[in-house]
Amino acid sequence: MDRVYVLLGASLIAVGLIVGLTSGLGPSTGYYQKGVASWYGPNFAGNPTANGEIFDPEKMTAAHKSLPFDTRVKVVHLGTGNSVVVRINDRGPFIKGRIIDLSRKAAERLGIIGSGTAEVGLKIVEWGNQS
Repeated sequence: MDRVYVLLGASLIAVGLIVGLTSGLGPSTGYYQKGVASWYGPNFAGNPTANGEIFDPEKMTAAHKSLPFDTRVKVVHLGTGNSVVVRINDRGPFIKGRIIDLSRKAAERLGIIGSGTAEVGLKIVEWGNQS
């Protein structure tokens, strides 16, 4: 019976390693997603976001193509290690290769105002409303 448990345990470990290695974002990185972040320009201030809020560039918010609204995401600048936590309240970005659009305040704190974009990793802090 002990051999069955050892075999079962080894099988589960192997499956976990295969899933982690093939996902590209498994336990080795800890990131939900990696890619390019950008930030909203001043023309969006005062306009409604996809969830109905009025966009305020001084709030710590962001747009993502598919994460549920109100999801809190830690955005880590892969070049500097700086990070911010933002709340998803809009959809976008709609430029190929970009994964998240940050409010101006979030971009300032992350240190990307001057460059406009940066390679980032996203970590889920808290999932938002799934409906």
